[in-house]
Amino acid sequence: MNRLPWSRRIAAVASLGDENRRRLFDFVTAADQAVGRDDAAGALGLARSTASFHLDRLVRDGLLAVEFRKLGGKEGPGSGRPAKLYRAAVQEVSASVPERNYDLAAELLVTAIEQSAADGGSARTALLQAARSRGLAAGEAAGTADFAELLTAEGYRPADDGAGGLVLLNCPFHRVAQGHAEVVCAMNGAFLGGAAAGCGVDPARVEALDIEELRVQGSAAPAQCCARIRPL
Repeated sequence: MNRLPWSRRIAAVASLGDENRRRLFDFVTAADQAVGRDDAAGALGLARSTASFHLDRLVRDGLLAVEFRKLGGKEGPGSGRPAKLYRAAVQEVSASVPERNYDLAAELLVTAIEQSAADGGSARTALLQAARSRGLAAGEAAGTADFAELLTAEGYRPADDGAGGLVLLNCPFHRVAQGHAEVVCAMNGAFLGGAAAGCGVDPARVEALDIEELRVQGSAAPAQCCARIRPL
C-alpha cells in the first residue's frame, strides 16, 4: 500500500475527523476481507444510506478502495449483480505541517542496522549505502521528471537560489536531526545524491551547508535542509 502524497494525507486526516467516517475506516481496515456497506452499516448501527455516503467519501479521500464481486459463490446468468465491496487502500495515515518523512528515516536506519549485523561492517557505511540506494530508486521511478518536482514530492520544498541552483526550505527529518545532525545529515546527503543520479542530475551538485552558521547569520529558515543543489 502506497504512501499518499502530502496534500492528500492532510485531506485524509481531516476527513477522519468525522466520527462516522473514522469508525467505518477502523471497521474496514480491521476486517480480514472486503466488506459491503450493509455489513458495515449493521455492525456500526448506521443507516445504510449514511454508511454508503461515508464509505464513498473515504474512497474519494484515498483511504478505501472498491472492488466488485459476486457473493455466495454464484456465477453466470441469474446470479445477480456483483456487490460493491470496500477494502483498505492504506492501513494508516499520518500528516504533519510542515511535511516530515520520519518513516523513511526509520526504514533506512533499520536497514543499516540489519546490514551491519549481517556482515559485521560499519553501520554508518550501511546507512549511507541504504540511503543512496533508496534515493536512486526514487529518482529512477521519477524518470525524466524535473528534479525539483521529485524534491517537492519528497517534502524538501525546493526554491530557486537566484543563481541557478536550489535551496531546500524544509528538512523532512527535522526533529530526529536535532542532536543527531552528523548521522542524519549524512543520510540525507546520500539520499539526495542517489535521487539526483536517478534523475540524471550530477550528484556532485548536492552540497552540504553549514546550516547552523547560516541560521546565526539569519540567512536560513529554522527548519531548512542542511543541503542545497548547486548551480550547473
